[in-house]
Amino acid sequence: MTDTPHPPTTPHRPGTDTRPPTATSQPPHTDAAQPSGTDARRPTAAPHPPGTDAAQPSGADSPWPARADTPPPTATSQPSGIDAAQPSGTDARRPTAAPHPPGTDTPQPTATPHPPGTDAAQPSGAPQQTLVSGTTRLYAVLGDPVGQVQSPGLLNPLFARLGIDAVLVPVHVRPADLETVVRGLQHVGNLDGLFVTVPHKTAAALLADRRSRTVEITGSANALRREPDGTWLAENFDGSGFVAGLVRAGHEPKGARVALVGAGGAGSAIAAALLDADVDRLTITDPDTPRLTALVDRLAAHWPGRVRAADRPPLADSDLAVNATPLGLRPDDPLPFAPQALPPGAVVADIIMKPRDTRLLREATAHGLPVHHGRHMLTGQIDSYRAFFGLHTP
Repeated sequence: MTDTPHPPTTPHRPGTDTRPPTATSQPPHTDAAQPSGTDARRPTAAPHPPGTDAAQPSGADSPWPARADTPPPTATSQPSGIDAAQPSGTDARRPTAAPHPPGTDTPQPTATPHPPGTDAAQPSGAPQQTLVSGTTRLYAVLGDPVGQVQSPGLLNPLFARLGIDAVLVPVHVRPADLETVVRGLQHVGNLDGLFVTVPHKTAAALLADRRSRTVEITGSANALRREPDGTWLAENFDGSGFVAGLVRAGHEPKGARVALVGAGGAGSAIAAALLDADVDRLTITDPDTPRLTALVDRLAAHWPGRVRAADRPPLADSDLAVNATPLGLRPDDPLPFAPQALPPGAVVADIIMKPRDTRLLREATAHGLPVHHGRHMLTGQIDSYRAFFGLHTP
């Protein structure tokens, strides 16, 4: 067995413990000093994938022109790999890699669990963290970009709270590489599922062996599950999550007249879910005319007489207007529709999650209209994800 060289002597600092380092001390060449109150060793999270791009709404596919990347988050932004703040009542997120203390030159040790018997330095009241090990099951969320995805910030705390040995990681995949990446991941033995975000929802649906009724109708998927026989099933929860979020917020869709802007992956799922929730009339607009026509034809086969395509949304007589496009990600984006054209009391909903208050929602509020934020669509899907992937207490 190879001997391990003794760590170089660290000069004694005033007020520090003069005892020799124990088996859990810092590895050679790292600074012995740790921030006050922290343990000597911290589990670190995988760094944010290089090359992630500007925030996109979860689930908003678009033919609208591509936009330049936004600057990377500043030092005061969320930790890399973790997204916007959790909704009230959710558990704390997994701790991410701590920045190494001022004056150190070597990064902190990575993926080192706390030795048995030591304190894990968990936040008060937080669930015990499930560390990644050789038995950990994997899930991946695929997008281009993925810097905006919020599912890891919701699902990883859920795994920890339920005691499930699993982790969800973001994977940045460009459209030209999607099939290669998905086919490779489908052969990873301990990968149980895939989440799909912009702009891959339509293409991902074609990479599954079987598709749910919702996927067959909408032509898009946001989740793929490995079946016991090794095949893959595609499902889409964007629409059901959106409707669940509406209902929880007190905006009952039944009997409503709805104007929906956007016929992409998320918009198509939202359209089907709204019709299934018994809206009285659904009018869809999208600049991609062939895509819009094909979607309306598929929907009309299941809900005849209640869905139509239009060049402009009929705002003057709508009870609910929904933006299912990427317009609103940037301050200088044009509005997807003019909220002031809606009647008093009409609800304005946006599926964009970052920024939380898009220009559309700000202007709707300024005109006295009730608004519905994008994050509700994701939080409304959590129960569906749990059932679909069998995420239950072991």
